[in-house]
Amino acid sequence: MASKGSKTKNAAAARREKIEELRRAEKARDRRYRIITIVSCTVIVVGLVVGGYFMIDASKEKEAKAQAVTMSTVKTGTFKGMKTWKNLGRTHVEGSVKYAMSPPAGGNHNQVWQNCNGDVYEKPIANENAVHALEHGSVWVTYTDKAPAKDVTELEKRVKQTPYSLMSPYQDQDAPIILTAWGTQLHVDSATDPRVEKFFKDYVQGKQTPEPGAACTGGKSE
Repeated sequence: MASKGSKTKNAAAARREKIEELRRAEKARDRRYRIITIVSCTVIVVGLVVGGYFMIDASKEKEAKAQAVTMSTVKTGTFKGMKTWKNLGRTHVEGSVKYAMSPPAGGNHNQVWQNCNGDVYEKPIANENAVHALEHGSVWVTYTDKAPAKDVTELEKRVKQTPYSLMSPYQDQDAPIILTAWGTQLHVDSATDPRVEKFFKDYVQGKQTPEPGAACTGGKSE
């Protein structure tokens, strides 16, 4: 027969074992909670990152679509067949720019404008500087080696008499003679085409000008 002391010891041992068992169960439960919490937080963070990425990406795509250059062609009137563009960039950039048309009728450009105070250039000029001159409201006359010499001479005379205009050779274009203003471009057959005078009248410092009255001197001269 077990003694009273032995029974007491056995009861104490049983209580300790029970306490240890409860502690182990509690620790196991805590570990499970920690794992669940970490996994949940990770899922939430990943969801936020991925969701944020798609939101940013969608926003960029929407912005890009809103800023995409669009082109239309005039169907009737004096300037029938003239091409116009919208959503042209106007940021000052370094280096070369890929334009949506040739010669360019607008877009991002060099911070230095090409002098356009009736300037006639015998050699090709940089697109990026010429576009800045267009931003100031100038008309840019360009021609290829297929343009008749008499037409080139006549156009030179007109440009030299017109502030906010400039002229230069340009081989990479679809017509012998092209008149360009900001967002606007017209192919003409000759210097005597009546549309030439009208184009100068309407587009030298015309309504299309992003920066009317800005300087056409003090820029690049060659």
